[in-house]
Amino acid sequence: MIPGMKNNTNDELQSVIISENQAFMEDNNPMTMTLKIIGGKWKLTILNRIREECPMRFGVLRKKLAHITQATLSMQLKELERDGILERAAFAETPPRVEYKLTPIGKELIPIMDALCDWGRSYQESEVKS
Repeated sequence: MIPGMKNNTNDELQSVIISENQAFMEDNNPMTMTLKIIGGKWKLTILNRIREECPMRFGVLRKKLAHITQATLSMQLKELERDGILERAAFAETPPRVEYKLTPIGKELIPIMDALCDWGRSYQESEVKS
């Protein structure tokens, strides 16, 4: 029998500690953290559009991303703003105007987005040749 174990099985406390350690390791993994911030179906697409024409008005962004619902776009923009990737500026005009632009930390994503676009082009070309 292994010391500290009853009937050669883990006790409940051991399984809780193991799951807490795994969660801690996952939360502190840089890739996991990055994907929590920019992962998902729309965030990189939104960021790529904003960097093409920065700052970008909400209405223009909405037209350029025709396949995303307004609610989803608003939610994704709020999350990117909360995480410090985007800055939102609201202007008290008639009609109201809201613009989004990359923050300095958001601008650090530009080379990453460039690399992803380059990889995508390369992949498309290799698929066409296959």
